[in-house]
Amino acid sequence: MQLSRMKGFIASFFLAAALSAPALADANPALPGTLNFVEGNAAVGYQALTPKSVGSTTLEAGQTINTKTGKAEVLLTPGVYLRVGDNSSAELVNPSITDTKVALNQGNAIVEVDQLHKQNDLQIVDANSTARLMKTGLYEFDTDPAAVRVFKGQADVEVGNRMIKVKGGHQLALAEPTARKLKEKGFDKKTYESSDLYRWSSLRSQYLAEANVDADQIYYDNGWIGPGWYWDPFFASYTFLPGAGMLYSPFGWGFYSPAFFYSYGYPYYYGGYPYRVYGPTLYSGHVYAPHAWNHPMARGPVVAPRIAAPRMAAPRMAAPVGGGFHTFGGGGFRGGFTGGFHGGGRMGR
Repeated sequence: MQLSRMKGFIASFFLAAALSAPALADANPALPGTLNFVEGNAAVGYQALTPKSVGSTTLEAGQTINTKTGKAEVLLTPGVYLRVGDNSSAELVNPSITDTKVALNQGNAIVEVDQLHKQNDLQIVDANSTARLMKTGLYEFDTDPAAVRVFKGQADVEVGNRMIKVKGGHQLALAEPTARKLKEKGFDKKTYESSDLYRWSSLRSQYLAEANVDADQIYYDNGWIGPGWYWDPFFASYTFLPGAGMLYSPFGWGFYSPAFFYSYGYPYYYGGYPYRVYGPTLYSGHVYAPHAWNHPMARGPVVAPRIAAPRMAAPRMAAPVGGGFHTFGGGGFRGGFTGGFHGGGRMGR
């Protein structure tokens, strides 16, 4: 009985949260260039960024985000996140959803690509090179010394008249005096995985997966009409809801569509108290997706107690920029969910 009452309370709470959204439900769409998280000292031009800037500040073409002792996360195309490290500067050259270009002018940045469509053209300019991100995965860019590093995925790097394919587990140092001497080489992933920006990006990816669980519950019966960026009030940022099925981020965190979420019982409840589970679903006493338990980053299900009635913000959602979901793979981080090209929608009241 206690469990039933708790479930009823939570369902009512989420319904009330969703239906409480005023006109802000249609405000501040998550366009490419939308600020999704910030900490420390960061600015867009001369405008200092604060947590209140999240979701309401969007870089226009030609605008630059700068950090000192601070970091920032910016949404690019649905399912793609740009994370800028300390003492760095990145310019949004072109914010088009089909032609997205960012120039790293100083410092370092990581790009997490959880979903990619053939219509997307993602380009990162670093020093004298332009890297096209060809697959879902994780990419790092440095300016001192200049390098393109691919943890997972594939980048086609154009330097001068050469096109160099950089596959997962390889990097391309750009300091050679001539393009003809450039060659991709393997690198020690563990060394770079201990860096501050990598660990920060991994944590952000985990938070976004947690936000996915919240948003699934909020939007399934109250405004979900397809894949896209959806505002999660508990995490005060955007997150990505796939159109169907599930996918994993390069860090191993799962992202679930609302339909999948409810079909396989996310989250499950134990001992009369609600818990979130970020990992394979327990279904009829069995693990639904056993391969996920063996994922090197998953390390089994992560269970966290749910807190009651956090401060609510008005739910928001992006303009329709979704797309179909067809395969497993990809995923994200705290504060942003995306789709592809033909989905999306707005939350009803």
